[in-house]
Amino acid sequence: MTKSQTFTTEVAGKKIEIETGRLAGQAGGAVTARMGDTIIFASATMSKSPRDLDFFPLSVDYEEKLYAAGRIPGSFFRREGRPAEAAILISRVVDRTLRPLFPKNMRNDVQVILTAFAHDQENYPDMLCIIAASAALTISNIPWNGPVAGARVGLVDSELVVNPIISEMENSQLDLRVSGTAAAINMVEGGAQEVDEATMLRAMTLAHESIQPIIALQEEMRAQLGKPKSEPAFSRANQELIQQVCEQVQAEVNDIVRDIPDRDLRREALSGIVDRQRELYAEPAAAGDVDLADVSVGVRSAFNKALRARIIAERIRPDGRAPAELRQLSAETNLFPRVHGSGLFERGETQVLTIATLGTPRESQILDGLHPEDSKRYLHHYNFPPFSTGETWPLRGTKRREVGHGALAEAALRVMLPPEDEFPYTIRLVSEVLSSNGSTSMASVCGSTLALMDAGVPIRRPVAGIAMGLIQEGEEVVVLTDIQGMEDHLGDMDFKVAGTAGGITALQMDIKVRGISEATLREALEQAREARLIILDVMHEAIAEPRVGLNEFAPRMTTVKVNSDKIGAVIGPGGKTVRGMQERLGVKIDIQEDGTIFIAGNDGPSVEQAEEEICLLTEDAELGRIYTGKVRRVEPYGAFVEFLPGKDGLVHISQLADYHVESVESEVALGDEIMVMVTDVSSEGKVRLSRQAVLEGWSVEEARERDRGGGGGRRRDGGGRNMRGGGNRRDRR
Repeated sequence: MTKSQTFTTEVAGKKIEIETGRLAGQAGGAVTARMGDTIIFASATMSKSPRDLDFFPLSVDYEEKLYAAGRIPGSFFRREGRPAEAAILISRVVDRTLRPLFPKNMRNDVQVILTAFAHDQENYPDMLCIIAASAALTISNIPWNGPVAGARVGLVDSELVVNPIISEMENSQLDLRVSGTAAAINMVEGGAQEVDEATMLRAMTLAHESIQPIIALQEEMRAQLGKPKSEPAFSRANQELIQQVCEQVQAEVNDIVRDIPDRDLRREALSGIVDRQRELYAEPAAAGDVDLADVSVGVRSAFNKALRARIIAERIRPDGRAPAELRQLSAETNLFPRVHGSGLFERGETQVLTIATLGTPRESQILDGLHPEDSKRYLHHYNFPPFSTGETWPLRGTKRREVGHGALAEAALRVMLPPEDEFPYTIRLVSEVLSSNGSTSMASVCGSTLALMDAGVPIRRPVAGIAMGLIQEGEEVVVLTDIQGMEDHLGDMDFKVAGTAGGITALQMDIKVRGISEATLREALEQAREARLIILDVMHEAIAEPRVGLNEFAPRMTTVKVNSDKIGAVIGPGGKTVRGMQERLGVKIDIQEDGTIFIAGNDGPSVEQAEEEICLLTEDAELGRIYTGKVRRVEPYGAFVEFLPGKDGLVHISQLADYHVESVESEVALGDEIMVMVTDVSSEGKVRLSRQAVLEGWSVEEARERDRGGGGGRRRDGGGRNMRGGGNRRDRR
């Protein structure tokens, strides 16, 4: 038996507990982190031997176990399968926080596994996962430059709130997640309802301040029970050779960077330098134990140094642009027939096509996860095929990066969609990256806005996105607008910002340096705002507003709201009524538990007919209203008339005509259609009808009075003549 130790702190009035020593004793480090009744388990383990790779093999996996919320998985196998999108996004948030803090060139496998042991449906697990993973690494034998912590910030009733619960977030204008070290922020992710830049910066600062007690708590844990750090294995690259090659080619590479702005020509010139250097070191006298791959690394190192130095010294970027200058922009809509909406957005060599498809509510996505939300009607899928970068690789399904970029674009546009009660369609956007040279996720935001407007979706305002970068050398800092792929690779920040002309709707930031100042963040947000407005102008030229009316191939849909106790009348016995209506009219009908009914069809008339029939099925008898009904049963004392689908009432023999009726059969027959007025509805729901009231033109009060007094029979004029008008009055029906 092992002895557990618990460490406690408080953030924004909420207790956070970290326990270790009880579970998973053979892991490198293992803890549970608790907030409320949400408990996350984290383990961190490092392999004893390195792998011969050119990257650091870190894996972070968050596993959602539905037992944490007292539920059984809904799949056929009744067990958790591949990670849900929400779990993948949490894994990415944790990975992006941890990865920059490992020693450079480390090559040991490090595996962080996170599991939700309990979820109280109120406290989010994602920021608790960051805390748990950091604590496990901090007390483990794994070399790592933490600790870190994370916090969520909401904007509720114009007030910033740290670590709000799920129910509070329903009315929040901001969902911002921030993580960092004691010194600086290193990861930001969030969605917002057009929040301005100043408020966003205040929220980031508040989040960073709020995580300090958690970081201090982990330092206390390390001091008390942290394991000695192991000596990691590093890349086998010959650092001396790399440095030697770098120095030898630096001057020549500087000239290429200065004189050749075209990417392909520059790449060709650099390849020539690599080939010459490899030939030099391949000669027998110089070969020895030289790995020619290190020669290529040396040239690439010289190239990165040259690019960074020129940006810092001259404020000139690899393609000749100024720091805040955008590449050439292009926007286009309505590219293909049959699809419901399409948009193509280009920024330099980055090209993204988005297709919009509208569906019925039954086509919404069912969510089988720990979050209380059980479905969503807006789906954004992002695909990054190999040809987009001129490469080849096997297609093995959706990668985590694709899930993350799709979720970011989804967050950027979600708040601009019309509410479900106004626009009940399920909306699916698919962004296809056709060419990539930086910031495809933000290009997908722009292309998606174009596709939605082309499809006729009445979005509140168009949304555009831009990716910002950073080059920092000591005190010198240059913020870059619209970064290319190489600027992302060699730069110190990747900061994606999406929004409307009114404010930010989504952002994501990863920082590769130890930290950046508040002034730099403010500058980056302002440059992003200016760029966003320019992009929106270009998009406006392509399509100024959502098209009036939906695409001709989009389904037509309407919504009917009925009392929930009337749903059975629409469904019918065994679903017979609704199924027959769908087959007869060629429509799709989705019935919700709250009485909301969605009707979709390929044409307007069929949808309108279905709506009318549903209204009749769920309509209550209205006193004084005249209906056309069908005789369903004949008795000696009167006829039963179905005046609404599934609803009938009695027309007493005295109320069948405006003259005396000898027998019911002499006046009406089964299947006859007659006009009747509702004169009474009993507490048991029995309905009294009158045909005489229609023929005489009585009000409901008159009809009820005559009915009570036996007011049928003959009516005579002043001369005493019979007003029957020639016998049976079937012609009046």
